[in-house]
Amino acid sequence: MALPPPLRASVTPAELELIACEQLVEIVPLVAMERTALYLYGPLRPPAKCKLKKKCHIVPPDWLNVDFLQDRLTRETTQPEFSELPFRFAEVAKVLLDVASDDISNPDKVRSLLQDIREARQAKSRDGVSKIDHSELSLPNLCAMEINEIRPFFVRSMGVLTQLVRQQDPGQMDQME
Repeated sequence: MALPPPLRASVTPAELELIACEQLVEIVPLVAMERTALYLYGPLRPPAKCKLKKKCHIVPPDWLNVDFLQDRLTRETTQPEFSELPFRFAEVAKVLLDVASDDISNPDKVRSLLQDIREARQAKSRDGVSKIDHSELSLPNLCAMEINEIRPFFVRSMGVLTQLVRQQDPGQMDQME
């Protein structure tokens, strides 16, 4: 969801990706290396890139495959609630597809399914926010990126709603309850 600059009061997608990089991933080493041997390819100093190509394969998470994502897309398009996905699925998937797409089976299809899931979830999110009232908003199973996208709108909306409720006569508030 692209937001205009005044509404971008939260974490950026790039910052969320950086946070997602703290997620542990499994690797399959292709070469034997002693701990000190790593310096043959280093030194490792972020954010500089280092070349360790063809030294390991990344094992993608169980959910990052065509069958699982196709199932989630079907649920997203046929059920009113959000399907359950890992909290940082969007960020982890983007990072892994950017740096290790050759370790993921059928990466183009995975990208397409992730985009379709994202669009379906955005539509549900917009629909949920449009039905908001002053007492409750329930959008279970939102991921970090989705929460981050609606946060600025939600905070502003709740501020305006609070001002409107305060401006009402206390006698009218009793009638509303």
